[in-house]
Formats: sequence, structure tokens, C-alpha cells
Amino acid sequence: MSANDDLHHYDAVVIGAGAGGMTAAARLVAAGRKTLLVERLGRLGGRASSEEIDGHIVNIGAIAIELGGVFEESFTLLGVPLDLREPKPATVFYVDGKIINAAKGGWGMLLGAFTKQAAKIGTKFADARNGDLPEAKLSTAEWLSSYTSNATVHAIFRNLCAAIFAANADELPARAFLTYFAVKGAFKRFGFCPRGTIGLWNDLGDGIRRAGGDIWLNASVAGLQVEGDRVIGLDIERDGTRFRVGARTVISNIGPAATAALPGVEAFGEDYINQARTQMRSSANIVINFATKKRLIDAPGLVTFGATQRLCNMGELTATCPELAPPGWYQYVAYAVPKPAIGDFDEMAEIEASLADLRSLFADFADAKMLSIRVMRNDWPAQRSCAGFDLPQDTPLVNLWHVGDAVKDYGDGGTQACAYTAREAVRKAVALLEAGRHDRVERSRDPRTEEDRDRRRPPLRRGAGRSIA
Repeated sequence: MSANDDLHHYDAVVIGAGAGGMTAAARLVAAGRKTLLVERLGRLGGRASSEEIDGHIVNIGAIAIELGGVFEESFTLLGVPLDLREPKPATVFYVDGKIINAAKGGWGMLLGAFTKQAAKIGTKFADARNGDLPEAKLSTAEWLSSYTSNATVHAIFRNLCAAIFAANADELPARAFLTYFAVKGAFKRFGFCPRGTIGLWNDLGDGIRRAGGDIWLNASVAGLQVEGDRVIGLDIERDGTRFRVGARTVISNIGPAATAALPGVEAFGEDYINQARTQMRSSANIVINFATKKRLIDAPGLVTFGATQRLCNMGELTATCPELAPPGWYQYVAYAVPKPAIGDFDEMAEIEASLADLRSLFADFADAKMLSIRVMRNDWPAQRSCAGFDLPQDTPLVNLWHVGDAVKDYGDGGTQACAYTAREAVRKAVALLEAGRHDRVERSRDPRTEEDRDRRRPPLRRGAGRSIA
């Protein structure tokens, strides 16, 4: 392949069409910036997308999309409706064969039946809201052990850590857990898309295009072109052709480690590249999609479990979105987190332990039609960085920022967290673009500009230049 002669110029190029990249591109075009979104896959959504299997629309990663907040705002900016159906109740717990709707009574109701220390634990959540948080090195399991040894309470907390952060309670900092559940607020409103999560991304992609943005699918970034402390362009391979694309700003949604592996990032410096490769702690989960002819549990939202080996939560998507399955089928997605979630594990053994939980909880699971079992780890993880181990969004290059689940706000999680990083990166990109525009305008208005430019030119050699009649 050879470089294409056409040089494309953009105010901003966004690498990767995951939740962070999509919302960043939406905000950029809404701000009137000429934007290109580049995605190596042939579909939008990254690790929160969908595929069709045997007539079922099966979600690959995230299914519960939060209503309100920065994520929905990103759609509203382009006039794109957020096509979600909200389950009610949204979240319940299934402990010892009983359904508990904790949204009605909060942490006291959830924990009160299992430990006399429920009130004390609840007080610590209130303390966290007031800024009193444990030290960063203390794990959630260690923190909880100082209040109770009750196995059911520990199982509930482990599965909450797993469901939100794809990490075990002994891997997740208590500070991150309390920040999410006490400060940012638990038991939030969310919904499922009746066309699969990819339906949301297709809608937003259409909105980006209508607003003048370009989206290149099946396109890979082959390298960055850097001058000094700025990216000035990208080499992109698309449909067998390599393009040189000019960019005034760049937003990366492929994670710091993958970005630091691109040719041209030597400009980041050795210290930053090493940090991008070593600081983050990616976490894994196991996503099990299946369907049954009999309903397993009467709960339309997400169910978080009590005592299990690996299974943390499950959702019956057809309770609110029957279109996802052929008639007569109840379709489920179950999430399990291996031990350890951060580090190496025996994949087959962890899958079996996860399936054993489902068989133990639901007798009718034995007759289930398995749709897919996906282990999300390594280069395609559940979380690119476990909460508490994220990198900053800024990089040593002044016009390149990261978005997504490796640079999220402390203790944050989900697509909402990715959208928040997109908002912050776009704010910085637009400010830089505005500063550059004002600088160019001022230079063009300055009467000294041409005179200074002439003074800096070398003198013409005799006979050189244009002839004057």
C-alpha cells in the first residue's frame, strides 16, 4: 500500500467508536468542529455493541444504559432520541431464594436481615458522602471485614464490586466502591435498547453524519505524525488504501496502552509509555447469553445475587424488550467475574464455575439454549483499568487526549463514565481549537504581519523571482 495523494484535514480525529469515542465525536460535531471518527471494526459501539445469533439480538458487553446525565446529554446535543426502555424495578437482589428491592429501603433494608452492623455500615456510607473515605490501599473486602464477618453480606458486596467494576472485593479499593455507591449514587435509572445496544450507536452515528461528521469503519490507525509536542496527522488504512489525514486535535478511545503502541508515539517520552503499559489494571468478566422457554425469575431489571462462586448479576432483556428474541423465548444475559479478575486465570474452569452457579440457582437453566459465552480480558477486557488505577486523560502531546474506561473519574463506571471523559476531552479540544483560531485571526489582522514576513525572507539572488514589466 502507498500513501494516498489526497490529504484530508480535520479539526479533530477520534480513534475508536466505543462509548467514549462516540460521545466525543457527537460533542465535537455539535460544537461545529469538522470531525472524523475512525473505527477498525465494521460496526459501532466497541465493547458495548450487539450481534445477531440464531434470531436473537445478543449484546456483547454493556446492556444497562443510564438515563439522564452526560451520556443522554450527548445524544440531546444532536437531537437524537435515546431509545431506551426502563425496567421497573430497575435493580433487585436475589438472596436465599428471595427477591429484595433495595431501592425502597436503601442499604439498611438490604443488609439489615443479615447483620447487626447494618446501621454502622450505613453510617459509613453517609460519612463517605461527606468526604470521609478510607485510605486508597484498603480493599473493599478489608474495609467490610472491620464491620462484619457475615458471609452473605460479604457475598453481596463482592457481587456489587463485580457487577459495576468487574473486580472482586479484595481487588477493588474501598475508596472507589464508596465513591461510586455513596457519592455518585447507587440504584440509578437505566434502560435497555429494544434493538440491542448497537441500536443506540447506530442512531448516534446517523446524528453525527447529519451534523457533518465523517465515520470510517473498517479503518485502522497505522501511525501518528508528530511535530514537537503536537500531533499534526494520522496514517489510516482503509479498504486497502493508506490515507494521510491532517488533524488539529486527536481524541483516543482505544486506551492509553494501545495508543502508546502506535508508531510515532515516541514523542510521548519513555516515562509516559512505560506508565501507559504498567499502571493500569485491566479487569475481566464472563458474559453468558442464553434463552429459555420458561421464565427463570420474575424480575424485569438487573438481578444481583447473594452467595455465588462467580456469578454476580443477570438480566432478562425480553421482559422489557421482547423484540430481542424470537417469539416464545425469554432471553437473558448473565455476568460472572473470575477469581482473580485482575491477573491470570484458568478460563475454562472459571466458565464452568459460572455455569454451575446458574444451574444451582435455577433448575430450568438445564434446558437453556446457549447463545454465546464471551470472556472479556486482555486486549478486549471488561474494564481497561479497574477503578483506582486509571491514567489521566492528558498526554505529553498537547493536542491529544484519552477517553474511556482507562481514564475515568475516580470511582466512576459504565457508559456514563465514558461519556464524562468525552465531555472533558472535548472541552479541552474546543478550547485549543478556539485559541488557534483567534491566534490566526489576530495574525491576519496585524498590519505588521506582511512586513515582518518580508523581513524574515532571505534576499533574492540577482535575476531570481518574478519579472516586473
